[in-house]
This record gives sequence, C-alpha cells and structure tokens, in this order.
Amino acid sequence: MNYRRPSPVAATLLVLAKAPIPGLAKTRLTPPLSPRDAARVAAASLLDTLASMSRSPVAHHIVAFTGALADAEYADEVARALTDFEVIPQRGASFGERLANAHADAARHGLPVLQIGMDTPQIGSDVLTWAARELVLRGDALLGPADDGGWWALGLPTPRAARTLVEVPMSTDRTGELTRDAMLRCDLQVRALPRYNDVDTFADALEVAAASDGRFARLVQQLHRSLLASR
Repeated sequence: MNYRRPSPVAATLLVLAKAPIPGLAKTRLTPPLSPRDAARVAAASLLDTLASMSRSPVAHHIVAFTGALADAEYADEVARALTDFEVIPQRGASFGERLANAHADAARHGLPVLQIGMDTPQIGSDVLTWAARELVLRGDALLGPADDGGWWALGLPTPRAARTLVEVPMSTDRTGELTRDAMLRCDLQVRALPRYNDVDTFADALEVAAASDGRFARLVQQLHRSLLASR
C-alpha cells in the first residue's frame, strides 16, 4: 500500500541568526563563561534551532544570516546545517531594520512568515509546526512572548506590517508589548503563542537547558559542572 506524505504547511519559517564568534556572541554569559564558551553556547543553540526548523514540514525554511562564519565556533557544523536552508543576508543598520527587511525578503515566496530567534533551543518542531498552521488557518498575527518582556516568535500573515518593526525598541522589557501595539496599528488581530524563556544570562541558559534534551542542554550542563568543580 502506498502512503502519500502530507503536504507541507503553506508558510515560511524564518530565523535571524548571527555567526557565533567569541567576544561578539552571547556576551551577557561572560562571566561566568569565557567568551569562547559563550560563543559555543550560542552555536549549540543555533544548531538545535536549525534542527527543529528542518524537521518542521513547512513549505520554506529561511535563515537571515550575518557575521563571518569562518571565525565562529563550530563553524563547520553550522555551515553543514545551513545547507538545508535558503540563506539570505541580513540587511539594515539597526536590529529593527534587519528584522523588517528579513520579513520582507522571506515574504517574497508569497506565504505567511513565522519568524523565530536563535535563543530558544528548547522549542521543538512540533511547536513550530503547530504555530505555522495557526498562522495559515487563522490569518492573524502571532506573537510568542518571552519571560524577559520580549518575544521569541512573530508570525505575520502579510509583509505589510513588517515595516513597523523598525520603530519598535528591541531588547527591552517592553519589546513584546510594543510589538503587539504596532501590529494592532496595522489592523491585525494578534494571537498569543505560549510563553518561553530565551537565553540572555547563564541563569537563563540553565533554565532552558533543564527544559531541553539537545546539544545546547548537554553543553550547558557540562559547562555548569566545570564551573562548580573549579570553585
């Protein structure tokens, strides 16, 4: 008997990522981590995120990337993982501009775009697939709140609202609230996704690792044991 594979969800998954370079990646993890170990944590988080995305049956998988990958930790592994994705350059001076441009570029496929960050490695393909389906079926904007007041995911049914991201202050405890307000001003209904913690500090990393079972969790637990042993 022949079984047909289900059709992919008619959406685009987008992640904004930067090369995990020591001294530039996850600087709030130092201390207690060294710059190299902080970059290794960032790389592990990115690799787990890419793995979850690749397992999610959506029509398009896009990575908006910036930074010199040759200088990054786990550069070869990240490069291999990226071969499964459509990789586009990030464009813009501010983070808000890069977000807006990445959404606009990803929307060229003509499908709703669900964008995530590289700091929530605990989120599996099941959550991403469910959120993508909700985005397609409901036609509303989706916003995934983070514990620090920001957000871990933003789903837009059309690219029209993406330009408003330029005006939203990023990396503040009101970023989520202000992003929601910006979507409402574009006459979009905004539905909330589940809340997750993202990785800013080492305490965050430990919490996220406890909720994960991938490469990120193993590395953070190893580094935590090393820190305890050195005291």
